[in-house]
Amino acid sequence: MNPLQFLLILRAHYKVAVAAFLFTLVTGVVVSFMMTKQYIATTSLVFDVRTPDPVGGVAMPTALSYMATQLEVIKSDRLAQRVVETLKLDKNSTVIADWKAATGGKGTIQQWLGDRVQKGMSVAQGRGNNLIEISYTAGDPAFAATLPNAYAQAYINTNIDLRVEPARQYSAWFAEQAKVMRENLEKAQARLSHYQQEHGIVAKEGEMDAEMAKFNELVAQLAAAQGQTVDIQSRARSSEVLPGFAEGGLVQTLRGQVAQLEVKLREASENLGRNHPQYQRMEAELASLKNQLEVEKLNVARELSVSRNVSRDKEGQLRAAIEAQKRKLLQLKGGQDDLSVLQRDVEAARSAYDNVVRRYNQTSLESQIDQTNVSVLN
Repeated sequence: MNPLQFLLILRAHYKVAVAAFLFTLVTGVVVSFMMTKQYIATTSLVFDVRTPDPVGGVAMPTALSYMATQLEVIKSDRLAQRVVETLKLDKNSTVIADWKAATGGKGTIQQWLGDRVQKGMSVAQGRGNNLIEISYTAGDPAFAATLPNAYAQAYINTNIDLRVEPARQYSAWFAEQAKVMRENLEKAQARLSHYQQEHGIVAKEGEMDAEMAKFNELVAQLAAAQGQTVDIQSRARSSEVLPGFAEGGLVQTLRGQVAQLEVKLREASENLGRNHPQYQRMEAELASLKNQLEVEKLNVARELSVSRNVSRDKEGQLRAAIEAQKRKLLQLKGGQDDLSVLQRDVEAARSAYDNVVRRYNQTSLESQIDQTNVSVLN
């Protein structure tokens, strides 16, 4: 069929074509006026997924998983019921009557209205990963415009609540734990103070070192005293077998004079004879020197005995002082060990208390956050 033949056919049947066109047009107009009008309103939310948490400093999760989670939150029954409460739809008498007629008063009106509100709502992620569009379809244009805005505001408030609620719970829990940790710290400090007062211990840095130095000094003094005693005993024994070993000074002089006089006396005996006055005078002088020598030797012996007794007494005193110092060191060491345990208990209790207080302060601050990472774009 060529174009000319087609035009000839239309010309022959133009009335039928015109009638069909007019029928279709009229039918479309009638149907359009008879159908309920539907209005669609859309609100866009933009998310800041790059900025870390302002309090905890924790980075946001992966954008894809985070946005997928937010889509489910927006679609949730909790959010729909919050929209109902925000718009106070459950307070409308007509709505209440419809709910009772539809459910017989079973369940809650918030849940029933939430289900109905969700039917007109659609949520989709925008072209960007950090954009979500909330659309609502309704026969009333004002209602259609109100619902997406209400959904957006309800979501923002819910977003804040989802961040704040756990922080509030943790804050309350940490507050209770802080009380317990504070009591534990006070008890540990009380035990430490009681032990110090009971045993008269004052923790001084270097006290153990000072007492150990005293102990070493006493040991050194005892060693010196023992050496002196041994020397005195050696001198006393040696003086009995080796004359002149222990003596000095006058005794040595007297011994020399006696020896010289004995030599002279032997010479005088050979030259002058024993009855010569000079010999007898020398003999009397020798006897006097020997007598003086014996007296001095007795004095030296007494001095050695006294020195030996003094040295032994000093040794005894030093041994007693060393034993006392040793007991003091052992007591101080034991006290310091017990004190160290109590001090570690205090430090552990203080560390636990500080950690709990730090976490309480952080969660308390988080529970007061009224900012969110989402904003209404359109």
